[in-house]
Amino acid sequence: MALQGSINGALGKIIGTLEGNFMVHAIGLAAVALLLFALGLGRGDLGKFAEAPWYLYLGGIINVAIIYGVMLSIAKNGAGNATTAIITGQLAMALIIDWLGLFGLEKFPMTWGRGIGLVMMAVAAKLLLVK
Repeated sequence: MALQGSINGALGKIIGTLEGNFMVHAIGLAAVALLLFALGLGRGDLGKFAEAPWYLYLGGIINVAIIYGVMLSIAKNGAGNATTAIITGQLAMALIIDWLGLFGLEKFPMTWGRGIGLVMMAVAAKLLLVK
């Protein structure tokens, strides 16, 4: 993530953040289309598109927001600071998703150990973010 975010952030500084976000997605779409259609590497079934709940397709929109935020954050705060904050936030959200079993995923309890681990990670992130 740090490598991708840094590259995307540098691109955004040159051509603009939203423009860089567009290019990242256009190039990614081309790469996936090549892998899926030209090389036939997909093993799923696109015919089942309509079977998935609508909210499972929000990932594309969320991805645009994430890449935009990472591009801005790394350009403004540096790769180390931005990645530290992002990973800590990602872990907190992942633990909530596991705890609640969101999106049809298996539930995993929020234990004292996980809670303490998250707090320790947040403290470590704070130490890493001190300028």
